[in-house]
Amino acid sequence: MNLQLLQTRLGYTFRDTGLLQQALTHRSHSALHNERLEFLGDSILNCVVASILYERFTHLDEGDLSRLRANLVKQQSLFEIAQKLELSQFLRLGEGELKSGGFRRPSILADTLEALLGAIFLDTGFDAARDAIRAFYIPLLDTVDPATLGKDAKTLLQEFLQSKKIPLPTYNVVATHGAAHSQEFEVECLVPKLNVQVFGRGGSRRAGEQAAARLALEAAQGALTKAPAARKAKPRAAQLKLGIATIQSDAPAEPTGSKRA
Repeated sequence: MNLQLLQTRLGYTFRDTGLLQQALTHRSHSALHNERLEFLGDSILNCVVASILYERFTHLDEGDLSRLRANLVKQQSLFEIAQKLELSQFLRLGEGELKSGGFRRPSILADTLEALLGAIFLDTGFDAARDAIRAFYIPLLDTVDPATLGKDAKTLLQEFLQSKKIPLPTYNVVATHGAAHSQEFEVECLVPKLNVQVFGRGGSRRAGEQAAARLALEAAQGALTKAPAARKAKPRAAQLKLGIATIQSDAPAEPTGSKRA
């Protein structure tokens, strides 16, 4: 295990390598594991991300800042950062976790990343942990739209239609597929004023609605973009029917400030 490689990727060199080893140690491996460091790192992460957002988005209110923070520190976001660090190759897991593929599990990788931040804080102090977090998140924030980050497809569709003074969409379950224990729901989304009719599929009604809303948003935006030209060409616009989008599973609601997805 090349811990120097990991430290290079983190942009930080530990004075106490014992802290680094502990941060990488899952509870399945030994009694001296990383859960307390994870607790510490989670608090520091929330503080630093909140500070970054406060400085960067001076026009956003408390609600939008909270939404952005919740999205940035949730498990999936941390997992993606851990993947970029290729953190799985440095984990210290017990035999059972190794056999079950724990080195690929998003929860373990996200928790380990937080533990590393806690370890950096104990090793040198808050400034070092803050610098590591900023290195992860500043490039990410350069590529995202704060108006949409963290909002689901149904919310984005609703906001778009309201901004155009168009009545809200309706959702209907049109079919279910598969056995009772693994059903897939096919959901229709209609925006009558724009002649939009799309279908989405998911492992629950909610997931199917989200998949359909994503397609409906694309169709609605396209319909309004093409509307002037379409009106000149012929009095009635053709009905838009898109392919079926699929979402396999639901993600639970994200508590403010939590890393969990």
